[in-house]
Amino acid sequence: MSGDVPATEVQALYPFLYADSSDVDSLLEQVRRSTVDKAREITELRASVFARDGQRLLECARAMTGAFAVGGRLLTFGNGGSSTDAQDLASLFLNPAGDSPPLPAFGLTNDIAVITALSNDIGFDVVFARQIAAFGRAGDIAVGLSTSGNSANLLRAFDEASRLGLLTVGIAGYDGGKMAELDSVDYLFVVPSPSVHRVQEAQTTLYDVLWELTVAGLRDTP
Repeated sequence: MSGDVPATEVQALYPFLYADSSDVDSLLEQVRRSTVDKAREITELRASVFARDGQRLLECARAMTGAFAVGGRLLTFGNGGSSTDAQDLASLFLNPAGDSPPLPAFGLTNDIAVITALSNDIGFDVVFARQIAAFGRAGDIAVGLSTSGNSANLLRAFDEASRLGLLTVGIAGYDGGKMAELDSVDYLFVVPSPSVHRVQEAQTTLYDVLWELTVAGLRDTP
């Protein structure tokens, strides 16, 4: 890979940083406009997602509330940045702010020894499905996050979770990818954007709302 590729990628996102002009005021105005445009883009994207999926989010949160109320546990998973989001989601339930009670939640990428052992001995496609097979039980909740919706290890994990009787929730981007073709995902939420940055920003908001609705439902459960 040539040394100018990273600069080219950054230039596509922030062309004003590579302009020949030395006019500082003009540069600052372009930075301001870029920031405003990106903020408007994510605000509109979030609004469109919740306008389309608001009712299904409520239904999904009710199902999660019901699972937690009878002893269900949350298993989260994803790759790369989605792995970080999956861990963040698990931590929201396990270590909530305020007076909300902690709930059993596990990020399936937390144990690097397990991940590397499964990847080395069997294959990366099974790193989540094998853990769900070992730890999952009927009545638990499996939430998988992906920007593309095409991750093979997520697809196998959802199939395994559904086979075992877990409630399955998918959070994807673009057009949902292959996750949108699965019968094993009970609730699929898609952020329809070609930008991975906007997808991940909207997904974070989406699962935060799902957490808040679930916790609120548990407070109202006798």
